Amino acid sequence: MKGKKILITGGTGQVARPVAEHLAADNEVWCVGRFGTPGVEQELNERGITTWRWDMDDTRRNMLEGLPEDFTHVIHSAVRRGDDGDFNAAVEVNAVAAGRLMTHCRTAEAFLYVSTGALYARQSLSHAYTENDPLDGRADWLPAYPVGKIATEGTVRAFAHTLGLPTTIARLNIAYGPGGYGGVPMLYFKRMLAGEPIPVPMSGQNWCSPIYTDDLVRQVPQLWAAADVPVTLTNWGGDEAVGITDCVRYLEELTGVPARLVKSEVTRETYQFDPARRMALTGPCEVPWREGIRRTLLALHPEHVKDLAQT
Repeated sequence: MKGKKILITGGTGQVARPVAEHLAADNEVWCVGRFGTPGVEQELNERGITTWRWDMDDTRRNMLEGLPEDFTHVIHSAVRRGDDGDFNAAVEVNAVAAGRLMTHCRTAEAFLYVSTGALYARQSLSHAYTENDPLDGRADWLPAYPVGKIATEGTVRAFAHTLGLPTTIARLNIAYGPGGYGGVPMLYFKRMLAGEPIPVPMSGQNWCSPIYTDDLVRQVPQLWAAADVPVTLTNWGGDEAVGITDCVRYLEELTGVPARLVKSEVTRETYQFDPARRMALTGPCEVPWREGIRRTLLALHPEHVKDLAQT
């Protein structure tokens, strides 16, 4: 993709920042956000990315006023997670922000909204979720998060119709890689380093479909190309089903750092995706999950990786 004018929200995060930095090489890229982490805005600017201050929590003002409106492509990945447990705020802030953003960028060629697989109604641990599976918005580990995502998906669908804005909704699985904090696998590894317990189900294990940064970045233009009215809806994860316990055991194998797996009624639930629809849009992923984990560890925790000849 070259010569486009691209707007990205959540551009300092695990998902959107590597996309922004990659696209900035051949396109005009703007990132909007609060840029609360010291130095992060300057880092983006040094990569040729233009930044704009936008606090989506402030629903009383439209802080997009004055921002150019001629963007050709948009990725909306910013989110109010609802860590405070305020369900109404999670719904209002996320839905209003999406509506304002889509209206501001109504002439774009394509709009990509990054949703989540956490909104699916929980079935068996190993169930491979399709885009047509029922939703319930329940996540004991962060209750307001999937509720806000469901509300925002409704907003995105409505504005896509109203504005005639070609749109893709991509329900993200676990994104991981060398950028940022490394994703969920590295959160588990930090718990391993600290000797902290890692909750696992009372029986079996949670399954997921992790997607490595390189594959995620490569697939964004294809998800834009698939945008339509009504919206194109797809799961967005890797090709391989991965057990979380298996992932943690592989971290042990690579590093020699022991993991304290503790059976619990409440775990960080993850979801395995049926990748068929996404593969039809983007083609297969290129980085196997074990290789992705190894690369991520080498980038973020090289001192803990054992002799590669043994792994």
